[in-house]
Amino acid sequence: SLVNDAVGLDNPGSTSFMMSGGKNKTTDRSSVRMNYELNDHEFELAQASEGYVSRLCSSLDDLLDPLRIHLEPNLSDALVIGVIGTASKRIEAAVKRCRFTENGAYMLDSDVRYILHYTKERIASAEQSSNIALHKACTPLARLSQIAALMNLEDLDGVLDLISDYKRKGTWDLKIEDARAFLSLRVDFEGRKVNELLRSDDE
Repeated sequence: SLVNDAVGLDNPGSTSFMMSGGKNKTTDRSSVRMNYELNDHEFELAQASEGYVSRLCSSLDDLLDPLRIHLEPNLSDALVIGVIGTASKRIEAAVKRCRFTENGAYMLDSDVRYILHYTKERIASAEQSSNIALHKACTPLARLSQIAALMNLEDLDGVLDLISDYKRKGTWDLKIEDARAFLSLRVDFEGRKVNELLRSDDE
């Protein structure tokens, strides 16, 4: 699929982020892979380079544009949201295979924001062009945003407050076991503490 190709899942073990040519921006398809276990130097390189999300969105345009021009706006919007939903599900599955540093969590947040911006730019309906509306229309994309928010916490002390805040607004789609699994991917979060914090069942 387009997502597997973009994140580097076509070949086993190819999700690493590799750079060539020093500090120069690279567009080589084989050199842009999903990786969020970034040290400071790798984080700087990732910010200065074309990442997998940019390449994925470009591929989605190649797929969607020839179709959208023949569709009414509401059908075009439905197509975009449907495709983004499928892509978001695959990205979430790929993210589960990654390890995260704090830098990587920042990068995930940036990538999700890129996808949100990309989607809003291609939605004709003003009613669906906000983050809140898009999250309601596309649960897989909402889940990615929630995962990014969760992964970007500085420490585990803020986890329960974050989840409670989302739940009060009626915008939390992750189960407790989802939150536990993703937080356990942070290399600086102790797995035992994550399990103790999120021991209760999702209600």
